[in-house]
This record gives sequence, structure tokens and C-alpha cells, in this order.
Amino acid sequence: MDIQSVIIIIIALLGMLGIFLFLAYATKFIVNKIKSNPSFKNSKFLNPTEYFPVEQLASLKQVFYLLMIFVFIVISLYLIFDWGEGAYPIFILDIIVSIYLFINSDSESLKDKIILFLLVPFGSIAKLLIGYNSPDFLDLFHIFGYLYFSYVYDRKFMKYTETMGIGISIILLFSIILFSFIFTMFAEDVSPLNSIAMVSNAFTSNSYDPAGNSVVGKLDSLLLAWGGYILSFVGTATLAVSIVNRYVDRQFDDLEELIKSKKKEK
Repeated sequence: MDIQSVIIIIIALLGMLGIFLFLAYATKFIVNKIKSNPSFKNSKFLNPTEYFPVEQLASLKQVFYLLMIFVFIVISLYLIFDWGEGAYPIFILDIIVSIYLFINSDSESLKDKIILFLLVPFGSIAKLLIGYNSPDFLDLFHIFGYLYFSYVYDRKFMKYTETMGIGISIILLFSIILFSFIFTMFAEDVSPLNSIAMVSNAFTSNSYDPAGNSVVGKLDSLLLAWGGYILSFVGTATLAVSIVNRYVDRQFDDLEELIKSKKKEK
């Protein structure tokens, strides 16, 4: 590779870095403007507590942390393996997720700056804009960034679960889906996108052909289908018990306050 080619690559990488930074800071500016809008803050339509009980919102936040880890894994797989099917939507998702992590991360220390640099999706931007792959080491750095944030979100999940005192049965659900997702890719020899579709269809039994083509795929679909029924039952029961316990505790506190007030009157 001659000097001219190296210079062209450097200029292209700087251009892609500039595009990403522009998108990230523009997104941050727009989000801050929306959040500071009084109509947004006071909107009942955008208030999740208007639609879900507090207990359910706590579970949804658990799902969010685990879903982010799953997204990191899917994007990393597309960066490692050259799957053509569904690649462009994944590249767009890679840019969106990278921007989200970028604008919600600290940038004070040198470590923070290095991590933010690892978030720059050079590969996805290059494939979307010019149709060529970026150097492999840049994709590898980006995968390291996702591995780091997988660890961060795992810690956030555990800390949030312990702080809120909610159950961790959702880990079982996540483990089944993640294992089946990876297992289906190799058993059926399909891309991650097809694997997600097959696993989702088998788990919800919402497809004309959820079982796959191989024997192993059919066994996997049976595991998902029955696992879904069991976990749905357990999750519903856990939520119901949590709501009842909170209600009983509240009634007990009210009764205790009433007894104290009666004693003061005497």
C-alpha cells in the first residue's frame, strides 16, 4: 500500500468520525430540547405510569438492560461474520445504538475517551455510505466497545434488581432465548436475523413454520414453546404476588398509623 492510499484511508476515516460526531451531538441537542419542553414533562400521554403499574415498569427496565446486551451481541456477530441478509438494517441499528451509548456516557477521563472512540461505528458507516468494508481492526475495536458495555449493562441490571428488590426470573427467560438464538444459527445454518425470527416465532407460536428444517431446530422450538408457557405463568404469578404484598403492606401501615393516632387521643 503506497502513501497516497494511506492518506486517502485516513481522510475517509476522519470523514466518518466527523459524520458520527455530528449525528451524536445533533441528537443530544434535539433530545435535550425535547426534554426541557414543559409540554413534554407534563404530558400524561408520555407518562408510562399512566399505562403500567410501578411493579411492571420495574420489570420493563430489567428487560431493557437485557435487551441492550442482546442487541450488542447481534451487532457484534454481524461485524464478525459477513452475512448479507438483513445487514443494512443492522448497520443502521449499529449507528443508532452507538449514538445512544455515546451521548449517555462520560467523557472526563482518558479511559472514557478511549471507550467513546471504540463506539464509533466505522464499519457500518463505510458500508452504508460507500459500500466498502473498513479495516478489520476498527470493527474489532468496535466489538471490544460492545463487550465493555455488555459488562456495564449486566452490572446495571444486577444493581437495579437488588435495589428494587424484584425477582430475577427474567434471567432464565433471557438465557433460554440467547442460547436458542445462538444454537439456531448453527443448527439451521442461518443468519442472526433469521435466527431471531425463528426463535421469536417458536417462542410465541406465532408462525406457520416456527420449527425450522432440521431435527435439532424442531427440538429447539419445542423447548422455546414450553419454556414460554412456563415463564409466562411464573412471571404473571410473581407480579401478582408483588402487587398484593405492596397493597397489604400499605394497608398495614395505614392501620398502624390509625392505632397510634387513637392512642394519642386518649
